[in-house]
Amino acid sequence: MIKLEIPFLSLEQICDSGQCFRMQKEACGNYSLIASGRYLRAGQRERQLFLYCSQEEYETVWKSYFDLDTDYGRFLSAVNQDDPYLLEASQSGCGIRILRQDIWEMIVSFLISQQNNIKRIRGCIDTVCRKYGEEKRTDEGTLYYTFPTPEALSQVSEEEFRACGLGYRSRYLVKTAQMAAGGEIDLDALKKMDYLKARQTLMLFSGVGEKVADCICLFALHHLDSFPVDTHIAKVMKEHYKEGFPFEEYKGFSGVLQQYVFYHDLIKGKKESGLPEVSR
Repeated sequence: MIKLEIPFLSLEQICDSGQCFRMQKEACGNYSLIASGRYLRAGQRERQLFLYCSQEEYETVWKSYFDLDTDYGRFLSAVNQDDPYLLEASQSGCGIRILRQDIWEMIVSFLISQQNNIKRIRGCIDTVCRKYGEEKRTDEGTLYYTFPTPEALSQVSEEEFRACGLGYRSRYLVKTAQMAAGGEIDLDALKKMDYLKARQTLMLFSGVGEKVADCICLFALHHLDSFPVDTHIAKVMKEHYKEGFPFEEYKGFSGVLQQYVFYHDLIKGKKESGLPEVSR
């Protein structure tokens, strides 16, 4: 077990932030996470973070995954004191970090996310992983499934994807998986591109528009200037930033602030309505 004290990190907020869909809270209060072909149990007591893994696995996988070398206090302290909404949002979501996730998993996940809510996205992804991912067990015997490769998904028909609950998104995933498996777009090359080039290239995949491309750029490629505009963000921009969001003021980390705003609006909306969250 690895025991850490990390400021500005909340497993609960990260789990609910809409950026990862294979992390869930267990009945005991801990969290389970499947990423990079591995299974992790994690817990948190106030500012103490517990990762149930070896030191080697922490150093090679999870330290980077949770972006633990980045000073998020710097982003929070840079928020303009004359912007009451952004101050409120940044305090609301100050435990969120931008995870460094697998690019293929993010492409598929955010294709599935279109006009979908977080609970349903999780269910769809879980079904796809169980059907087409590799079955594994931890040393303790916990069964889990890895995220299926482009090659595995390229063999799946539209009808089979529809049976997983993907609906109209199925036709996009069929073509996108075939493009990735066939090398039509090089996933490794995307990791070396700057933000605008990566965004443009991602939109060559079937069904990937501006919002989905921005989500992939932010949550997989770690382009922190990527600012996905979904229903939550569009509503906030209309209400609080009629003249536009001050991107120049937050150059280099506006995507971090986007997550604070998304989470704040999501949680606030759920509290006010008592209804499930709307689409991601």
